[in-house]
Amino acid sequence: MADYYDLLNVSRDANPETLKRAYRRLARQYHPDVNKEPGAEERFKEIGRAYEVLSDPEKRSRYDQFGEAGVGGAAGGMPDMGDMGGFADLFESFFGGGAATGRGSRRRQGPTQGQHLRLDLTISFHEAIFGTTREVPIRHMETCSTCSGSGLKPGSHPRICQTCGGQGQVRRTSRTPFGVVSQVTTCPACGGSGQSVRPEDRCGACGGQGATQVLKKLRITIPRGVESDQQLRVVGEGNAGERGGPAGDLFVQLQVESDARFRREGVTIRSTAEVNYLQAILGDTIIVPTVEGDQSIELPAGTQPGEILTLAGLGVPKLGNPVARGDHLLTVKVRLPKGKFFIREKDIPASLPTEGRTLLKQLDRKIQGKGSMLGGFL
Repeated sequence: MADYYDLLNVSRDANPETLKRAYRRLARQYHPDVNKEPGAEERFKEIGRAYEVLSDPEKRSRYDQFGEAGVGGAAGGMPDMGDMGGFADLFESFFGGGAATGRGSRRRQGPTQGQHLRLDLTISFHEAIFGTTREVPIRHMETCSTCSGSGLKPGSHPRICQTCGGQGQVRRTSRTPFGVVSQVTTCPACGGSGQSVRPEDRCGACGGQGATQVLKKLRITIPRGVESDQQLRVVGEGNAGERGGPAGDLFVQLQVESDARFRREGVTIRSTAEVNYLQAILGDTIIVPTVEGDQSIELPAGTQPGEILTLAGLGVPKLGNPVARGDHLLTVKVRLPKGKFFIREKDIPASLPTEGRTLLKQLDRKIQGKGSMLGGFL
């Protein structure tokens, strides 16, 4: 799973204009008509999906709160290429002027976002339907309170890196059949910061790391209608960032327990109700379990085995939509007696009027008097 902000290489508070510029630049770079490298087309689609969500205020809000679970997670189409300035702009960006050579440039590694973390969480079938709040323990890296993330003990200062001379980069030159080639890479000694810290100047609380591991309890809000394998994002609860960078996020991977009474299909819930043959023939009022508790429903007279009754609005709430909800589909299973049988008192529907019950009992006495043929027929 790729974070949409990371895909566009923008901060979480990026404004619409910044998002648009980032999208256009990356779309030109990975457009399949220009970039023939393996994976370029897939990256092009991912960038389009990220921009489609983040450029929509409502979708962006749901994504920030719940991650891909809040926006459905289905791949969308690319935004209109006209928004990129057309195909001519693609060739201008690759073959036009203004390409930087990088000669004499200095690049120091700035603030870096902390690592994302993942937490596996199992919830009940009922919690997935109606949502819940869970308190879970997490262990992550937080900015050191003693050195405020600098990694230095109070009163100490970093020194210029002797390997790169404070540039944050090192240049390697080599001869090739095409001439002398210079390659600039991040300084391995200072990691691009251009600074170094003596062992005696490191913060004693965090060992110079700028962060310490902390165990904390976190309250996580699980929305209505989630499913197994969906992820929720808790912003800022990953590991602390480096050099003043923002913290990473916590991604909660959900697993939903099954329920022996129900089977879920998207926003639809299915279950089975077993009735006897007289209830199916004559109709009855029966009690069936639903996610809202036991419900009293009317079984129509003449109900056939395998017939499906719809309990409207008793299914699963649609994720991200507080008013939309699926249905509960109830499959009727008719229980038939085996072999020789008569009309049994317990099989007579309780809702049948007294006159009807009397007639059935009279019929039962006649059946018993005529033998098993008529009884078997009933």
